[in-house]
Amino acid sequence: MAELGKALLGLGLLLILLGTVLMIAARFGLPLGRLPGDIAYRGKNASFFFPLGTSILVSVVLSVIFYLISRFRR
Repeated sequence: MAELGKALLGLGLLLILLGTVLMIAARFGLPLGRLPGDIAYRGKNASFFFPLGTSILVSVVLSVIFYLISRFRR
């Protein structure tokens, strides 16, 4: 049970950190969710949003971060 508690605590801290980063990004006017390539459709009775450009950007940034972490751990 102790391992599960540690994992949940780590996940909670990660979510807090992610929320803080998103709030800071919004304050500085970074257009996450409104990048070129993001698909938004607003019809009469329905709306659809798929953040393709934002997903690709986040994926590239996280890949670089994890690569650098793995390089420095050796």
